[in-house]
Amino acid sequence: MAFLSLLSSLFVPLLGIVHACALPSPASHPSALQEASVALSADAGTCFPAVGYNTPSSVPSSLTNWWCDPENEYAFMGFSYEVTACQSLSQLQREFADMRNTFNSRFVRLYGSCDRKGFYDDIVTAAWDNTLGVHALIWFGFDGTDQWKGRRDTLFATLHSNPKAKFVTRGVQFGSEPLFDSVLSPNDLTAQVVAAKKNLSSLSIPVTVSELAYGYQERGGAQNVLDSLDFINIHMLPFFSQKASTASQAWPLVQTDLDWFVDHGNGKKMYFDENGWPSVTSPGVKPNSPKAVADVTNEHAYYTLLDQHCPDLKAGVAGGVGWFAHIYSDDQEPGYGIYDSSGKLKFPFKPRTTC
Repeated sequence: MAFLSLLSSLFVPLLGIVHACALPSPASHPSALQEASVALSADAGTCFPAVGYNTPSSVPSSLTNWWCDPENEYAFMGFSYEVTACQSLSQLQREFADMRNTFNSRFVRLYGSCDRKGFYDDIVTAAWDNTLGVHALIWFGFDGTDQWKGRRDTLFATLHSNPKAKFVTRGVQFGSEPLFDSVLSPNDLTAQVVAAKKNLSSLSIPVTVSELAYGYQERGGAQNVLDSLDFINIHMLPFFSQKASTASQAWPLVQTDLDWFVDHGNGKKMYFDENGWPSVTSPGVKPNSPKAVADVTNEHAYYTLLDQHCPDLKAGVAGGVGWFAHIYSDDQEPGYGIYDSSGKLKFPFKPRTTC
């Protein structure tokens, strides 16, 4: 989680701005996220990737009635999963199966990048075989290079060429934190989102940005970016708030950032995609409050807190807020994994998918 080293030196109140809670009216026309969806519960077992649903033996002829309606998706979605290790297909199969079968994951959100040829084809295969939707990612990195352009073009080529890709790719994200890290201006990022939506329109794959509330706020709100998105992927990391203490006390911090997105998101579907509380600190993971506690007990308590507030998340705009656990394993991001570096669960983890 390289961006967190920046937070230690540049941090301003990440979660400290209070906003009204008025809910804007959802758009009256279907969003790109809804176009190929079935208006059924995420646990109905009759739409992809509902709990209890299994992908068919052959690829459908169209996306009609394929995806579950995002209006009925909230609570635990799945895991954020770093791919910098360029996992083999066999490892992807094994770990995606674990996400699905052990934890009832419906989605996997990719983090980082792997530039190995054919890697996203492997992601598609493992996701299809294990009935997982994918939040794909165009990774900018932190070195200021333009490698992201090649990653974008490679991903788009695979999405168009792999016959299963549009059936498992729920969305494409630009990230991670392009506004906070000053990778692109709001105008340039908006232009990229608009161009991506045009490129992927024939596949009905929506587009978003993976970003902090403060990433928008420090750019004057970047309303043009928010307006361009099909849905909103939110980084929710209350450990770094200047008001942080223990995870069990973090809900007001979560609510503050969520309220900001409600106020500015025009009723769009929202997910906490990079979302968690660390079990250890490290050079790149330092608190901004002397009261913030990083240990396994608090990592567990944060996810327990989200489960306790399942009704509040369900009551959110566009059918409720879904959340991902960041991240699958400490091998991927030290301190954030549900599994430790030896492959053992750090705490009991059976998050709610409904309430």
